[in-house]
Amino acid sequence: MISMWARLSVMVFAAAVAYGQDLPRGQIIDTVECKRDPAQHYALYLPSHYSPARQWSAIFAFDPGARGRAGVERFQAAAEKYGYIVAGSLNSRNGPWEPSLEAAKAMMADVMRRFSIDTKRIYTAGQSGGARVALGIALESNQIAGVFASSAGFPDEVQKSVPFPIFGKTAVDDFNYLELKALDRVVTTPHRVVVTEGGHAWMSSETAVEAVGWMEVQAMKSGRRARDPELLDRIFSERVAKVNAEKGGLEAVLALESLAADFQGLKDVSKFTQRAAALRNQKEVQREIAEDHLAEQREAKQTNEIYALRGGSMERLKVRVMELSRQAKSPDDSTDRRIARRILSGFGASFRGVRDPQLQEIVTEARSWNTARPPDR
Repeated sequence: MISMWARLSVMVFAAAVAYGQDLPRGQIIDTVECKRDPAQHYALYLPSHYSPARQWSAIFAFDPGARGRAGVERFQAAAEKYGYIVAGSLNSRNGPWEPSLEAAKAMMADVMRRFSIDTKRIYTAGQSGGARVALGIALESNQIAGVFASSAGFPDEVQKSVPFPIFGKTAVDDFNYLELKALDRVVTTPHRVVVTEGGHAWMSSETAVEAVGWMEVQAMKSGRRARDPELLDRIFSERVAKVNAEKGGLEAVLALESLAADFQGLKDVSKFTQRAAALRNQKEVQREIAEDHLAEQREAKQTNEIYALRGGSMERLKVRVMELSRQAKSPDDSTDRRIARRILSGFGASFRGVRDPQLQEIVTEARSWNTARPPDR
């Protein structure tokens, strides 16, 4: 893995940027063949105003099912707004590392040869197993400016400090919810994790616009791009408006603290820091924090219990899944309903390919609450 990335670094980041191609702008191209490796393909989006006269930021996206267009679609609006080229591998998928890294090497090299890319502004993005690929590449390369991670985090254990910012996204019904919460809690270098409605999926186009705007701020803070006061003011105003829309409680505290951390050194954030501190001292917020911690512990315990049952009594496993299924189908939103949905989604994704009729009956029940049925990790 390391030697492969070393070859990729030499090939891509030291390569001369080069020749433009007569590819359409302002629309997604479903498949582009890598010139030096015809077995590798990727989906592509060039902003409508692309010109080789300037250097462009780039996002390289990885989907767990090699659906290159899926990642490109999510970042299309952000790419047009902020001036990014987006490429999504049609070869990288869940499975062994080597094929995904080969796909990354070929895609990144091809884009670097075809277009004028700012080598200081290269980002990776991924969903689920693709997020692990995106983070794995960033950890190996020392050249990635930031990572957009949807519904999964590090390929191995969470690292406390990394040399690039991370924008993570999870959702209330995402079976990797606890994983992203742990990332948010453990990582001390610049990062942001947002929680949306929905399940195990790519971040929405709306969230991607917010994520790329956040990365623009990080680039200004790190010196990867020149400060743009007008852009900074706009992004800051948008964040302040969202924070002010919070009704209070723990979510307001987290939003205020995130805003203050993101714009520290760029804007006067003292009043937001003070508001957050005042809210944290409120008894109601302290109770929310305690309940949130207990809920995470309860979810982790229940998850471990249901997977332990897989190796024991199938009848007990069936009973437990049916109990969780009833909670997951409750018409009223609650912490218990969300926990049940996340546990069942993860269980269903983990065992749906196992050829055991009795287990498959249980898996079907585990997934019955969600007719959309989340994709593989």
